[in-house]
Amino acid sequence: MSQLLTPRQAGELHKAIIAYLSSINVKSTAILQGELFIDGTFDDATRKKYEGLLERKWTSIMRLNRRIQELEATNAKLETQLQSAVTVRSHHDSTNWLPDAQPRHALQSHRDGITCMAFHPVYSSLASGSEDCTIKIWDWEYGQLERTLKGHRRPVLGLEYGGPKDQIRLASCSSDLTIKIWDPSNEYANVRTLCGHDHSVSAVRFLTPNGNLLVSASRDASIRIWDMLTGYCVRTIDSQGEWIRDIAPSLDGRYVVSAGNDRAATIWEVSSGDAVARLLGHENKIECCVVAPAASLEYLAALVPKKSHEEGLFVATGSRDSTIKLWNERGQLIKTLAGHDTWIRGLAFHGKYLISVSDDNTIRCWDLSQDGRLVKTVRGTSTQFLSCIRWGPSLLRSGGTSHVLAIGSADSNVRVWM
Repeated sequence: MSQLLTPRQAGELHKAIIAYLSSINVKSTAILQGELFIDGTFDDATRKKYEGLLERKWTSIMRLNRRIQELEATNAKLETQLQSAVTVRSHHDSTNWLPDAQPRHALQSHRDGITCMAFHPVYSSLASGSEDCTIKIWDWEYGQLERTLKGHRRPVLGLEYGGPKDQIRLASCSSDLTIKIWDPSNEYANVRTLCGHDHSVSAVRFLTPNGNLLVSASRDASIRIWDMLTGYCVRTIDSQGEWIRDIAPSLDGRYVVSAGNDRAATIWEVSSGDAVARLLGHENKIECCVVAPAASLEYLAALVPKKSHEEGLFVATGSRDSTIKLWNERGQLIKTLAGHDTWIRGLAFHGKYLISVSDDNTIRCWDLSQDGRLVKTVRGTSTQFLSCIRWGPSLLRSGGTSHVLAIGSADSNVRVWM
C-alpha cells in the first residue's frame, strides 16, 4: 500500500500529535518523542508552535463533513425538482397544453417589428424576419442569437425551412420583389435569388416539406411555383384579383390556399392552376390562412354536419373583421370563431386547439373538440400588437415529446414558449 503522506507531511502530523499529548499531560510523551524523532529534539518553542494544530484540523474536518452532508441534501432536492420539471416538460405534447402567461424566452435583437418566423425541422434553430430588412437565426432552446442574415433591401415578409433531408434550405421573401434561398449547412450563405414577381412578395412556402418546389404569393395578385434547385418558375397562377397576403399548401402539395384583399380565400389545384373552391364570408381583408395538419382533422371533421361529414382539407382564415372562419375543401363555412377585438394576424393548429394572435395584443386558444369554444386568453405578453405565430417541430425529450411555440410582435421581440 502506497504511503498517503509525504515525509514532510508525516513529520508535521507527528509534531502536532506530540504537542497535543503534551498539552493534556500524557506521561509517555517523552517516549513518543524519542521514537518519532531521530534527533530527539522537541523543545518548548516547537511544542508551542504546534499546540492546538491537531484540534483545529480536526474541527475543520468536522465542519467540512457537515458541509458535505448539507450539499448532498441540497443536490438530492434539486435532482427531485429537476425530475419533476422534466416530467412536466415531457407532457407538453398532450392535447391539453396551452401557452402560459409568461414565455420562456424573449428574443431581442431586431430593430423593428417582427413579420414572420420559421422553425428548422431538425435543429433547435428559429428564423425570424423583420421590417428592419434582416433575418435572424436563434437557438430557441437557449434563447441565444446565432447569426444575422443581410441581403434583402426591404422588409422581410415570409420565411420557411424545407427541402430534402440532406439539402434543407431556408427560403425568404421580401417587399424588394425577391425570394432568397439560404443554405444552413454553409453558414447560411445566400445560394440563390429568385426574381419574377412584379410587386412585394407576401409569403413563401415549400409545397411539400421534403420537396424542391416553393410556392409564393404576391401583391401582384399572382401565385408562382418555383424549382428551388434550378431557380426557374415552373408555373404562374394569375388570380385576377387583389393583393394575396398569405398562402398555405395542402398536406400532400396538391392544393394551395390563398387569401388576401378581396375578402375571399381560394383553393387552387397546383397541377392545373384552376380554382376548385372559393371561401366567401369575411367582411374585410383576410390577413392569414392555414391548412389543418393531420392531428387536427378528426376534431374539424366532427364540426361538419353529419349529412356532409368528411375528412379532407380543412382551412382556417383570419381577417380584419376580427373573426376566424373554418372551412372544408368544398368551400363550405363550418364555423365562425368570434372573440378578438380587432385584426387577426396569425393562426396555428395544435391538435384539438386552434391558437390565434391579433392586433388586440392577445393570444386566444380555441378548443375544436368543444365546438370551437374559446378556452383561454393570454394578455399582455407584448407592448404592441402580435404579428405572427408558428409551432415548432416535435422533439423527443426525456422519454416524452416536447413542442415549442413562437410568437412575433411589432415591438421587435420574438417570444418562445416551451
